[in-house]
Amino acid sequence: MAATATLSAEFLISIPKAVRDEQHWQAGQEFVFIPKGKGVLVMPVPTLEDLRGMAKGADTRGYRDREDRY
Repeated sequence: MAATATLSAEFLISIPKAVRDEQHWQAGQEFVFIPKGKGVLVMPVPTLEDLRGMAKGADTRGYRDREDRY
C-alpha cells in the first residue's frame, strides 16, 4: 500500500486512514520512532496485555541466571 502524508509547519503528520485501518491503530495509541538510514520505522508500543503469554512454552534450558554472575 502506498500512502503519503505531508509534514505540517508544527511538525505533525496525519497517518492516512487506509494505513490506520489496515494496522488497526487507534487514537491515543503510543508509538516508537526508530531511525533506519534515511527513513524511520514507526511501531506501536505494545501494552502489557499484548505481551502476556508471549514466552509461554519457551525452552529455558541453558538460561543464564543471576547465580552465575560475579
